Amino acid sequence: MSQVVRDLPHGTTIVAATCDHGVVLAGDRRATMGNLIAKRDLEKVFRSDEFSAYAYAGTGSLGNEFARLFALELEHYEKIEGRSMSLDGKANRLARMVRGNLGAAMQGLVVVPLFVGYDEDSGQGRIFSYDVVGGPEEEHRYYSIGSGSLFAMSALKKLYTDAMPTDDAVLACVQALYDAADDDSATGGPDLARHIFPVVATITADGYRKLSEAKAEDVAGQVVRERLARPDGPRAPLR
Repeated sequence: MSQVVRDLPHGTTIVAATCDHGVVLAGDRRATMGNLIAKRDLEKVFRSDEFSAYAYAGTGSLGNEFARLFALELEHYEKIEGRSMSLDGKANRLARMVRGNLGAAMQGLVVVPLFVGYDEDSGQGRIFSYDVVGGPEEEHRYYSIGSGSLFAMSALKKLYTDAMPTDDAVLACVQALYDAADDDSATGGPDLARHIFPVVATITADGYRKLSEAKAEDVAGQVVRERLARPDGPRAPLR
């Protein structure tokens, strides 16, 4: 069984950062099977509803199924109740799904989500993390999960500023994914030859917006050009 689990594609690094009245969620595109690259263009960032989004690290097939079922549950609730669930309610509903997967997780089929959303009551973006037995735990300012999360978090620690504009938060998240890919073999960096770039979404008062392929390419291209001049990345502002 353990060999079968190792041979399943696994998604890797996800980052999130709150911004001025919203939140940014981004993920690399690589999936691995042990030391092999299983897929170069896997999408791990999904719309949950108009004001929330889900991403995952872990077993690819289960992570995608979680995304589909979670979005379906939120849609069903809205149709039955005539209103959308609160952001805390959505986070708790996802926790129940994670907890329900505990038996499979104990056998190695782990899915670890990162859930973000725009809180219509407070007018702010919020981030929720999970472990294999549920949660959720609210994270503040920024967070990362997956095999490259240590490197991504170190990058965000340098680049993040409170209430930063959405475009700046997008750039910081892509910089963080670049740093993760630079040090973690399971995380994929921008692939200019194949035109494969991180999936990036913003969730604000205007709702969920996924960056177009052209925009994602522009942002990733900017990061790559800057790294040619400064391989270790931009300097952290002194404040």
